[in-house]
Formats: sequence, structure tokens, C-alpha cells
Amino acid sequence: MIKNVSDPSIADILSTDALKIYNIPRYQREYTWGQRDWCNLYEDVFDNDPGYFLGSIIVIQSEIDPKTNIINFEVIDGQQRLTTISLLLAALYARLNEHPGAIDEDMSSDEIRPLRNRLVLKANKGKSRVVPQVQNHNLDDYRWTLKENVGLEAVVQKPKYYGARKISKAFDYFYDRIGEEIEGMGDERAVRKLLEMSQLLCSAVLVQISVDSHADAYTLFASLNNRGVPLSAVDLIKNTLLARVADADENELDYYFDQWQEMLRNLGDDYTTQERFFRQNYDAFRRDVNKPFIQEGGAQLPLGSVATRSNLLKIYEKRIGQESGALSVLDELIVNSAIYSQIIGVNREGMDARVEAKLTELARAQGVPSYLLLLFLIKRQGELEIDDATLAKIVELLTLFFVRRNVTDTPPTRDLERLFINICECIEDKGLSGVGVARYVKERLVDISASDATFEDRLAGPIYDVNPDMTRYILTTLAEPSVTKEMKGLWERYPSGNYVWTIEHVFPQGENIPKDWIEMVGDGDKAMAESIQAELVHTLGNLTISGYNSKLSNMSFIEKRDRQDSNGINVGYRNGLNLNDDLVSEEMWTRDQIEARTTKLIDLALKAFTFDNVEF
Repeated sequence: MIKNVSDPSIADILSTDALKIYNIPRYQREYTWGQRDWCNLYEDVFDNDPGYFLGSIIVIQSEIDPKTNIINFEVIDGQQRLTTISLLLAALYARLNEHPGAIDEDMSSDEIRPLRNRLVLKANKGKSRVVPQVQNHNLDDYRWTLKENVGLEAVVQKPKYYGARKISKAFDYFYDRIGEEIEGMGDERAVRKLLEMSQLLCSAVLVQISVDSHADAYTLFASLNNRGVPLSAVDLIKNTLLARVADADENELDYYFDQWQEMLRNLGDDYTTQERFFRQNYDAFRRDVNKPFIQEGGAQLPLGSVATRSNLLKIYEKRIGQESGALSVLDELIVNSAIYSQIIGVNREGMDARVEAKLTELARAQGVPSYLLLLFLIKRQGELEIDDATLAKIVELLTLFFVRRNVTDTPPTRDLERLFINICECIEDKGLSGVGVARYVKERLVDISASDATFEDRLAGPIYDVNPDMTRYILTTLAEPSVTKEMKGLWERYPSGNYVWTIEHVFPQGENIPKDWIEMVGDGDKAMAESIQAELVHTLGNLTISGYNSKLSNMSFIEKRDRQDSNGINVGYRNGLNLNDDLVSEEMWTRDQIEARTTKLIDLALKAFTFDNVEF
């Protein structure tokens, strides 16, 4: 597996004489180190003795190019560290060149130019020794940094938004921190200090492990515990997959990489969503996925009953390890991620409007665990003879289920994954199709859901304190019929990401109850007002939706009710929402009013979130 191991210094790796280039392949992760990592590296180098150990890198060494005599090393692990070290060297070189009067010809030829030649090939000043990968403008940013600060002789335009990205910020961090080291020094003293620092950095040691192939590299990588940013399960699945096709020509490898990138675009940038897709992709189709691995008399699910964070990588490694496994898995991920993209709302172009609307509601009702069932149903929609109208009703059922589940915690979270896996497999076993699938889904959801009595009991309690997100969903559902075209949507957000409409506590929830409220609620008795607040402040009857929550805050009830803006528009409880019908007709807000309104809203919620609303 291992071709050779050496422990060269930075000076040896970035030798001024050797024609060595360290290429980071395009399928590697982009540059991700941040200020904590830059700080740790800086202090590791300059707060320790010469020869400090900085970690390891894993490379695949290519043959010497007969035309240029350049040796290319493909960096499989250690790109973050290697890129950062080179940026630190670049910052030292830039600071040295700010003191030309203190640098004589001997110093320039013996110490300054060699420092530049550790970053740029002496024989070809248009080539850098470290070549970052291209994602997120890494390579363009790096080349511009070397052109501006080290003298890379290349035609390079300053990348747009250069200063906002990590390569630029890393260089600036080192440049500024080195500047602090020499602040107040004269030129000669500053140059001596900078040369001492560059010598200390060049003496630091990196273990370089050379291997023969990508497969060997990734096997070794998985067993090492480097100090860099840990790769996620999704990163490692990508690396494992691309390692399997490493013998493909460059165009094919680029194609596979682009396919992977397309899959990630389908899922969006959020890593949690990406990982969840990989888990649910296995869970939804686990029986088919496991068939090639079943041995006579062995387990029916040898890859695992469910995909978890701990076994996710092993599942996909085994699948990719099959003959043609890498390409078949990649094809599957492309197709299924496109479906998942519709489910999660990244790309719903061409989707039936009814299904799209119901999926939006499901997401608001926190129905993410059911996405594996929807992935299964949409993937096999034609085979199962489910039309879009029926699919929309299934999504509506799931929304009703999750409202009730998230309020009652029945069934518990730990049972949800297996519930939806079982529904998928029973649909297959029973040979269901069309409306029969929808009726079966409804039957299973009704059977496992909390009873109306339990749902009602939880609705009567301090629901906002237990689950503010579900409280918001219930209130917006009840208020939606009264929203007019002139109003902002109940789910609309400001550019900051905050909702325009927020939950408003009629009787304020803060510790220091205003005097007006003590008089109204507790007949002047502060202890009584606090007791009523503790009991009822988070119940449905004391909650509404307002677009002016911060402005209403601790105002008196009448001020909240009648509040208008500078244009005379009602921004208090007379804002036109049906939720406030009971509020605008009241002169006081006490225990009796809160309890009466709670009873009314519970009745409305029971009617709004009953499975009887969906019929086939």
C-alpha cells in the first residue's frame, strides 16, 4: 500500500531546486480552514523549537514529465495544511519586501529569492508549487495572491469578491499578524526577525506518505487521525466513489466529478440535508440495496437495518466496492437527489402545483422524517399508479400526522424512521397501487397517532413553551383564511431571515409584569397576576399573530388592541386577522377571557387537523 514514507522539512517539500508541484485534485474539498486553524498553525510554528512536527500529507507521485522534468504529486490528504503553509510563506515574503533598504544583494540572492522560489518554480515563474483545486475560486484566488505578493508571472485577473473568501482572508491574517511581530522595529531589525521566522517555518517537519494508487490513499486516509478539518461522511463517500474510478481518463474523471456536483446542487448547501438524503436514500430502498449482499442463510439486511451517522460510510463503501458499484451508485444518487430536490424545495420546476403546495406545508409542520416515504413513492409513482392528485393528498395526510405527532410526541421520534420504512415495504408486499396506497398510508398514520383526547389535552396546555414552532404553525393555519391580498404572507420573512408575522403574547410573558396588567389580571395583586401568568401565558388562548410584536410588547391591553401606525393603519389586534376577533370585542383580558378563547381555538384546531379532512 505505502510506497515510501519520509519526514522532510518544509524546506525540502518546497525545495528551491527540485521541480516538484503539489496538485490538489478538483474532487477534493475546497479550502475550508478558518481563523482558529490559522492561529493554531502560526503558534505551532513560532512558539516551538525548530523542527516542529506539523502533521502528515498523503500523496500519489506521478512519473517525471520528460519534457519539463517536473514531478507532480497528487495531494490526497493534507491540502488544507499545505495550502496554509504556503500562504504563511507568502505573507513573510511580502513583509520582507517592504524593507528594501535593509536588504543587500547577498541577502537577496541567498535568502529572499529562495523564499519566493519555494512558492513559485525557479525554472518557470508562471507555475506555483502548490496548486489548489478549483472549487469556489480557490485556484484563482491563490494565483492572484501569489501574483500580487510573490511575483507569480501569470496573466491573472483579480477574482470577483476575492476579499470575501478564505484564501484571501488567510493571507491577510498572516500578513497582519506578522506585522504585529515587527511593529515599531527599524528596517534592519524587522528583516532579521522576518528571516528568523521564515527559517523557523522552513525547518518544520511534515511526514510525506507516498502511495501507488487512489484506493491505497483513501484506505490509508481513513485510518489516520490528522489535525485538519475532519471530512464528513458525505466527503468520504465522494472520495471513495471517485477513488474507484481513478483509472479513468481525465475527461471521464471530470465527468464523474461534475455528476457528483450536480447531485450536491440538487440537495443544496446545507450539510445536514445532504447527510439526511444519503441516510433516507438507503432506508427507502434498503431491501433492493441489500439483495446483492445476502448470503444463503444469512441476514436479510447485511448492510444494516437503518442508515445511521455511524454506519453510513460503511454502507456506501460496500456498495461502491461492488463491480460497477461506483457508477451505479452515482447514477442512483443523481436520479434520487433530483426527486429529493423537489421534496425539500430546492428545485420544484415542473412539479404539480397541488403537490408543491402540500410539500411546503409538510416542511412547515416539521415533517422531514417522512421524506424517505415520499422519495419511495415519487421514485415509483408510475409503477404504483399514483396520480398527482392522490400524491398531494398523501402529503396532506403526512402534514396532519406531524402536527399531531409534534404536539403530542406520539409516536416517539425514535420510531419514526422504522415506521416509514415499514410503510414502504408493506406497500410493496401488499401489491398496492393508486388510491389503495393512499388509503393504506392513512390507515397506518391513524393507527399510530395519538387520540383526539390526547391531542386536545396537549393543545390545552402551555403549548408555546413546549413547541413554539408548532404553535406558530397551528396559529397560521387557523389565521390563513382571513389573510387578504393587501397583507404580507404569514410565512414571509425579512431579508434578515426573521418572520414578518410573529407570535404575540396578549398577556405579556416577561418576569416584570407591567402595573396595568397586574391591575387588570390580578385585581392589583401581583402574586395573583404572576400565578395566572405562569399557568396561562403560553396557552393558545393568550396567543395571536402580529407583525408588530416588538412595538406592542408590554403595552396595556387597550393600547395593543387599538394600536395604529403613523398612517392610521391598524397594527394592533384590529389588523383584520380572524384570530383577533375575540380580542377586538373585549375591554379587559383576564383569566376568563384567556380560558374561553383557549377552548375556542382548541375546537378549531381539532377540526383543522383531523384525518377525516382527507378522503379518497
